[in-house]
Amino acid sequence: MDTSNIIQNILIYALPVLLAITVHEAAHGYAARHFGDNTAYALGRITLNPLKHIDPIGTVLMPLLLIFAGSPFLFGYAKPVPVQFGRLRNPKRDMVWVALAGPMSNLVMALIWGVLLYLMKGLDVDETFFIKMAQGGVRVNAVMFAFNLFPLPPLDGGRILVGLLPHHYAAMVARIEPWGFFIVMGLVVTGVISTIWMQPMMNVTYSILELFLAPLAYLVN
Repeated sequence: MDTSNIIQNILIYALPVLLAITVHEAAHGYAARHFGDNTAYALGRITLNPLKHIDPIGTVLMPLLLIFAGSPFLFGYAKPVPVQFGRLRNPKRDMVWVALAGPMSNLVMALIWGVLLYLMKGLDVDETFFIKMAQGGVRVNAVMFAFNLFPLPPLDGGRILVGLLPHHYAAMVARIEPWGFFIVMGLVVTGVISTIWMQPMMNVTYSILELFLAPLAYLVN
């Protein structure tokens, strides 16, 4: 990949990545507040201001490295929104909804980018940069939706699993969390997550998006 292509890809993906990560974290904070924990709200983390959520490594360095590497999956992460699960009205049940709020916000954003893409097509907008940005928005949010549902703490899927399992098994899974990040990164580097999780989950995610976008696709075509 030459320098001009790298710069172009950075410009195309900058807005989709920032929005995907910012809305994801704000959604966690909003859900936590709804279910009784005001920690994120008190710290000003229920906001669409990306500066409140940016993590230098996860929000900036990791996506850039993936762009340079020509990775088929582009994702990143922000500073986690602090949630005190003990403050939730029903901690075990409500933690599932708080964890699910982030990935679901990405699925909704993928749909919004998809709608924008079809609207541009319907209006005969032939601006390659904006078309690629909309396509990038769909791709980034689909990846974040699928990746974050991987059932290992501290990813959202791991917290959902803890909330759904009986207490004994939930405690066993929760004990993995201090090492979960390193385990996940190891699985990413070795390509295990890509093979056993991301590829099938991305197929499912795109099928969901196509189902919801089908009426608009029919009108445009």
